[in-house]
Amino acid sequence: MLGVSIAQEAAANDQIVVLTAQLGQAEAHLLGAEAQLAVARNNVAHTVIRAPFDGIVGNRSAQVGKHVVPGTQLMALAPPPEQLFVVANFKETQLHLMRPGMKVRLIRGHRSGDAVDGVVDSLAPATGALFSLLPPENATGNFTKVVQRVPVKLRIDAEQAKRAMWLRSGLSVTAEVDTRGPDAVRLGWWGTALAAIAGK
Repeated sequence: MLGVSIAQEAAANDQIVVLTAQLGQAEAHLLGAEAQLAVARNNVAHTVIRAPFDGIVGNRSAQVGKHVVPGTQLMALAPPPEQLFVVANFKETQLHLMRPGMKVRLIRGHRSGDAVDGVVDSLAPATGALFSLLPPENATGNFTKVVQRVPVKLRIDAEQAKRAMWLRSGLSVTAEVDTRGPDAVRLGWWGTALAAIAGK
């Protein structure tokens, strides 16, 4: 009887070794299946084109069923009016009183009736020329002073932007900044500059 018990114990120990090996194989299969699932999810995600921001589609060249390769431009996306902002290039002589938070009026072309309000968001840390591809070098000794322009970001009031049907990316506006401060009721001293309406 004792011999039978010892034999059964040995068989059970052998079975434990076999089951442990099978468990390792099952865990390896599980890891492989999880990796395949991750690859499948990535492949499915690559079938969906996601825009970097909400906006309005224009200039669409993509068609249903068309094959495309990476790098192909499928459509242009313009931000909605409430996300538009203006980059105005003010002269350096107009900046000494300008501060973030000051009220701004943006006028469409020469039509004073088409206008929206906003605020000065930020002033660039340097002139536009300094950030150009070939910044000017004035080390020749023949220096002629040219009034530089500094980019100023102007935020448009979101509610007014929604109602202004004329607002589009890429348009030019005249920007009037009230330099009396953010609590001013009406526009006072102003500086004008052509400003390209930009998006997010």
